[in-house]
Amino acid sequence: MTPPQAPEVLPRFKVLAVNPALAQRTLDLVRYLLARHAAISLGDRELVILRVCARCGAGYECGVHWSGFADAGLGETERRATASTNGDFAQLAPKDARLLAMVDRPHDTGDIDDTLWEALSAHWSHAQLIELMMLAGWYRAVSHVCNAARVPLETWAARW
Repeated sequence: MTPPQAPEVLPRFKVLAVNPALAQRTLDLVRYLLARHAAISLGDRELVILRVCARCGAGYECGVHWSGFADAGLGETERRATASTNGDFAQLAPKDARLLAMVDRPHDTGDIDDTLWEALSAHWSHAQLIELMMLAGWYRAVSHVCNAARVPLETWAARW
């Protein structure tokens, strides 16, 4: 799961390896969430990951995903929106703005209200929405671990 431009195993994975049982048990989930055949598109997946990591202040993970998944089709508009501190997503397509709101609500309140859930349901199935929520939760956990473990920035990754 290390991007091709990385010269070695990512330090984030080395941090998890100090607890081999935990690292082993998370592999199936991570493999599924990052698989190209998952239920959500690569672009949607990366928007969620970037927004979660930006909200958590996880520069390591933001940089790795921006550089490692450049083929997701995201540009400067999406990058600025995912890093936005004021939640202004007006420059995005409505679908993408809803996706970032889906990340922000539980980050701020621990919940997604019925109005937002209904708006999201216009673009994603119930199964996809559950996957998107699991993705956001996983990357929130990853962000916390990378921040607390002081994982150093990759030399090849973008600076957020």
